[in-house]
Amino acid sequence: MSLINDFNAYRTRMNERIMQQDNKVLKRFFSLDNQTYQDGALSVKTKEMLGLIASMVLRCDDCIKYHLGTCHELGVTTDEIYEVFSVANIVGGSICIPHTRRAVEYWDELCNQG
Repeated sequence: MSLINDFNAYRTRMNERIMQQDNKVLKRFFSLDNQTYQDGALSVKTKEMLGLIASMVLRCDDCIKYHLGTCHELGVTTDEIYEVFSVANIVGGSICIPHTRRAVEYWDELCNQG
């Protein structure tokens, strides 16, 4: 399986497992996350790119993959992605470089998938 398939399968499986527990706080948090990324004063595309920057600065590879996948679905260009990487590295510093490497690898796979 590819990086993309592995990540998506694991994320789906574990999210379903979490929701099976029927924990009100976790369900509300997941709902709030979903609502936050809806169109509003900022477009969905802008919010996803902001989420990607925050994820890179916070160094969460799972979040980076999620936001990269959504950005790809939304038609974010490679040039836009590299500008996002630039902002994340300026804000987060050199500690973001390893995450940028993995993000580039994942973005390349998204762009090259059939």
